[in-house]
Amino acid sequence: MYEIKLAEPSKELETAAMDYRQEHIVHNEKINGSCGFINYANYDEWLEKVNQAKNAETSQLKVPASTYFSVRKSDNKIIGTIQLRHRLTDELEKHGGHIGYSIRPSERQKGYGKQQLLLVLEIAKQMKIPKVMISCYKDNIASSRTAISCGGILALENVYEDKLQQTFWIYLEN
Repeated sequence: MYEIKLAEPSKELETAAMDYRQEHIVHNEKINGSCGFINYANYDEWLEKVNQAKNAETSQLKVPASTYFSVRKSDNKIIGTIQLRHRLTDELEKHGGHIGYSIRPSERQKGYGKQQLLLVLEIAKQMKIPKVMISCYKDNIASSRTAISCGGILALENVYEDKLQQTFWIYLEN
């Protein structure tokens, strides 16, 4: 496994980002933690949505959110996406949480998920967020393992959209 860094989406990352998106399309997967990137064939339109999400007034979810690419330092390849919502609405507290994330299919099971989550947890600490919530479906074993490996404590299992959902809380030392 190589070291990664978080990078805000930018025009300079367009080619690498579209390659990342295409790999998910080939695998018929959505991209969690990406502001709906899979739905945007036009990168500039998606960038606009990412920028709108930074402000509660213009965010679709009505909470500010920061979206990042996880970029491998050795070759600048986009490995994943991760989004940090700065606070929760009642709906996000039921499903969604503070953080959503994805790793590109060809780079899974290499420890990148944990590495990118740890990086965004540092940002959450700097923002003085005392604890963060992550939810995933129970059959998403990789996501639940990632949350647990970063200190996630299983707080709830419930049914959401006819599937069993798990809710984890990670307590941050501020």
